[in-house]
Amino acid sequence: MNRGVVILGIYVTDLTFRAERMPLLGETIAGSAFAMGPGGKGSNQAVAAARAGAHVVFCTRLGADAFGDIARSTWAAEGITARAISTDGVATGAAHIFVDDATGGNAIIVAAGAAGRLCPEDVEAIEADIAAAAVFVTQLEQPVPAARRGLELARRHGVTTVFNPAPALPLEDDIFPLCDYITPNETEATALTGIAITSVDDARRAADALLTKGVGAVIVTLGEAGALLHTPEQSVLVPAFNCGRVVETAGAGDGFTGGFAAALARGENPLNAVRFGCALASLSVTRAGTAPSMPTLAEIEAVLGEAAKSGSVLAQHS
Repeated sequence: MNRGVVILGIYVTDLTFRAERMPLLGETIAGSAFAMGPGGKGSNQAVAAARAGAHVVFCTRLGADAFGDIARSTWAAEGITARAISTDGVATGAAHIFVDDATGGNAIIVAAGAAGRLCPEDVEAIEADIAAAAVFVTQLEQPVPAARRGLELARRHGVTTVFNPAPALPLEDDIFPLCDYITPNETEATALTGIAITSVDDARRAADALLTKGVGAVIVTLGEAGALLHTPEQSVLVPAFNCGRVVETAGAGDGFTGGFAAALARGENPLNAVRFGCALASLSVTRAGTAPSMPTLAEIEAVLGEAAKSGSVLAQHS
């Protein structure tokens, strides 16, 4: 049996606008480009994991509309098994993404739509999928009770749990012991711990605070600096890879988490899984879009192979 990855999260259709700056309130400016495509943290992570070679089951809710049709065709094309409930009278979610022409940086507004109605009962309906998986992944774009139930069921069945606490929300402390791995970025780690992160040492202090809350291992993603794997036994900074000019960073965090989960599911140790996730994310930022930017397994392996030959992957231990 192929013990793959089950992901609970939302799908939205990304509406991406590129411009030289954000407009002020009440102002209209000219953009340089527009694109529409599949998005949503959970769905992006599902695409990333599937392209990275994992068997993926994705659970969400959709509206009965054109955006929902885009979602289903996206998952079919990627070989993702969809557990997607159609919800009458509610639109499929959408995201407004502003991308800075010069830097590739982004600002995002997400409206979860139908996926905002995901509930614990929806997760209980896929308990058999979770029980058969190697890894379970969820985030915070859907309601917290659904995410918590998924983590609980995965824990019940001995399935490795990966919690991506994005966007950052206040959380009850009892969710943290359900997490084998937690993957916040700097902003999210600060929101969860109150520790401002301006350096790797700051990230280590925030990670220690999360370990104290009961998390098994912490991975703080640090953008172009890479990702910090922090456990009670080790603290290792895995650098990002230089894969070319940065075009758009909106999908990088999702790519990392999806790639990390895919690598864990096929038996990689945590450090190698972090390297794999970093390679995936480093490739994704050289391309436009979120889900469309995710690379294939062959592309990721090529980056890792080149780095191994050149000796450029130098993990930094504390």
